[in-house]
Amino acid sequence: MMTPNTHLAIDSTLSGKLTALSTDHAKVLLHTTRQMASDAQGLVHGGFLFSAADYAAMCAANDPFVVLGAASTKFVAPVRVGDAVLFEATVVKTKRKKRKVSVVGSVEGARVFEGSFTAFVLDGHVLEG
Repeated sequence: MMTPNTHLAIDSTLSGKLTALSTDHAKVLLHTTRQMASDAQGLVHGGFLFSAADYAAMCAANDPFVVLGAASTKFVAPVRVGDAVLFEATVVKTKRKKRKVSVVGSVEGARVFEGSFTAFVLDGHVLEG
């Protein structure tokens, strides 16, 4: 596995754990917990899924100054507390500082999330300058 260069302070309990990293490709595994539930039946709130998908997309770009610019996502199937969701991100297009990243999330091979993320690689940290 390559060394990650971005999002090094991310909390893996909230946004998933990076499990694979290669050029233009990353995998993040999110183990869902009771704290992520949106109701008594155990439906996981989509914000946690989005966070893990975003993290996977940023890792696929793997630059210390990468930021999210836009996202188009679909929640294809419900995720329940206790599910382990694997997010696979692939950079599908690079144009100068812009990266288009496709992200698919699945539980035991069944697709639960699809997304297209637009990331930008900046010259420095977005909060500096």
